[in-house]
Amino acid sequence: MICHENLPLLLDNPFNLYEGNLVHYYQVILFRAQNLKKGYHNFRHMFQVAFNCYEACEFYQENAKQLLSPLEMRKLLVAALFHDFDHSGLFGHDDLNLKRAVRGFEKHVQECDKPFIGEIGSIMWETKFPYENEVDDLPLVSKIIRDADMGQTFSEAWIQQVIMGLSEEWNMAPIDVLKSQPKFLSELRFHTSWGQKKFPQSVIDRKIAESQALIEMAHRKLP
Repeated sequence: MICHENLPLLLDNPFNLYEGNLVHYYQVILFRAQNLKKGYHNFRHMFQVAFNCYEACEFYQENAKQLLSPLEMRKLLVAALFHDFDHSGLFGHDDLNLKRAVRGFEKHVQECDKPFIGEIGSIMWETKFPYENEVDDLPLVSKIIRDADMGQTFSEAWIQQVIMGLSEEWNMAPIDVLKSQPKFLSELRFHTSWGQKKFPQSVIDRKIAESQALIEMAHRKLP
């Protein structure tokens, strides 16, 4: 199981889960990305989505051999790292953010990935929100990146990363972002076997309850 404390496992690929390694792209993001310190669409978010995709690759390798090839896993992980590259941090206009991200990827693409620029870009585009394509029509890698992107909601740093981060980017009060969570979470669905196992309905229900409790406490009259 990969975690934020073990970046080298994701980047150096010591167990040859996917083809090659991601060190080049780590360097690109670390030294070139302009959004590393944004409230939500930051370094943590880009790498958390990549971590989630890595876990999904492990899941499918263990539970359904041949479902994803090492090359497909690589394309997915590269797309995950770059899906919010140079994100503006502004509310809306996600199409502009994806165009910026794809341009950044194309500018810094590694030689071995040049034949797959279009495929990797297409995977990145499936994170555009609101979604344009029906999930049932998507290939597995696109379903995974969507689930991985939404999985950020359940990170240990939820209050800081999601609530405070989005309030900063959206120029909203934290309580207003918090109030939006129960509805968002009640409509949230995961569409892969990996996503449904990692984020079952019981996990979503607990997060809804946590959100509602925090909203209530924010307005509770104290003696």
